[in-house]
Amino acid sequence: MTPVERKYRLYLQAQKGLSANTAAAYLTDVAHLTTFLDGRGLDVADVTLDTLEEFVATLHDLGLTARSQARLISGLKSYFKFLVLEGYRTDNPAQQLPQPRLGQHLPEVLTVAEIDAMVEQCDISTPLGVRNRAIIETLYGCGLRVSELTDLRLSALYRDEQYVIVHGKGDKQRLVPISPVAIQWIDRYLREVRSDMTVDRASDDIIFLNSRGKRLSRVMVFYIVKQLCELAGIRKTVSPHTLRHSFATHLLEGGANLRAIQQMLGHESITTTQIYVHIDRSLLRHEILAHHPRNAASM
Repeated sequence: MTPVERKYRLYLQAQKGLSANTAAAYLTDVAHLTTFLDGRGLDVADVTLDTLEEFVATLHDLGLTARSQARLISGLKSYFKFLVLEGYRTDNPAQQLPQPRLGQHLPEVLTVAEIDAMVEQCDISTPLGVRNRAIIETLYGCGLRVSELTDLRLSALYRDEQYVIVHGKGDKQRLVPISPVAIQWIDRYLREVRSDMTVDRASDDIIFLNSRGKRLSRVMVFYIVKQLCELAGIRKTVSPHTLRHSFATHLLEGGANLRAIQQMLGHESITTTQIYVHIDRSLLRHEILAHHPRNAASM
């Protein structure tokens, strides 16, 4: 990593407040750009809009999806903005890069029955089975991102009030209601499993740990969810994020307010949450017919 890239990493984490995963993705984009420029004998000071368009086109030819291209372009704009702020350049050529058009992507959603089938596959006669049951109940019951689950703190769990403080993207905190069922399984895990562990000092306040007493990795949570789905005979493409989508969709189907769902998911923009509106059009049609004053007046 070059000295400029090291300064950019500090900028992303300290000033932009990005998570470690997002910062790593932006730095990977910069590394790809550096390799591209090295192959053409160019320096970052030589980059023009044409150079960046050629770079993006090269990645498109390699099979980069439109969504990935959009994220990459966002990263390039951030990097060149940083270069201007630090005096390495006087202009930001990435600012003129056009964003690819993204089609509407409807996330995969599990039914309540499928989630029940998943949790039934947790062998609660074993310590890992109890832990995994608590993980699934918490992911689905709170609509957490996988990184939020692995960072969930004992000190952030308020049982009597039935909510948990979640550290989301950009280290922003939010209050999320937690169901009595999730609390029940977390308490059983803490009582029967975690209490017998030799816990690593750095993970002392972390709820979910691996068998070595350290915080769970994101990869392990992916593996747990995938394995339970396979055992339950679920053929959908499922990840921990699928449980988050299912949480939001089932809330919407149950009549929850979209703004409330937005707050629970930690979405800054309501447009991010509105994707769930497209999942059950029959429910929305019923809501309009039942509650719009024009329709009510004609009944």
